[in-house]
Amino acid sequence: MADDVRNVHEALSAVAEHWQPHRLTSINDYDVKVVKLQGEFVWHSHPETDELFLVVSGRLVIQLRDRDVVLNPNDVFVVPRGVEHCPKAEGEVQAILFEPQGTVNTGDAGGDRTAPLRELS
Repeated sequence: MADDVRNVHEALSAVAEHWQPHRLTSINDYDVKVVKLQGEFVWHSHPETDELFLVVSGRLVIQLRDRDVVLNPNDVFVVPRGVEHCPKAEGEVQAILFEPQGTVNTGDAGGDRTAPLRELS
């Protein structure tokens, strides 16, 4: 995969379901994931790692317990490790996530929204 050129827009067009992260590429021990988001996710945290969101299209609200962070296209926000958050997208959002390999999308919450990292075809 390191030798392949990947196009973000083409990768996102291959993602059919919301909240199902797909690996775009990896760098060192991090995965760069593309994902489509719609609706409200689950409240969760990642006790061992920060989580970076980069919005490609749409408007994403990262709900924190003390405030909401609004991200528009080309905005980046890092949720610090251990901070409880709940992403919410009223319309479809296309985003890129940067996380250590093995990071579970639902963090410490688990549950039926937990999705394995998928590979792009």
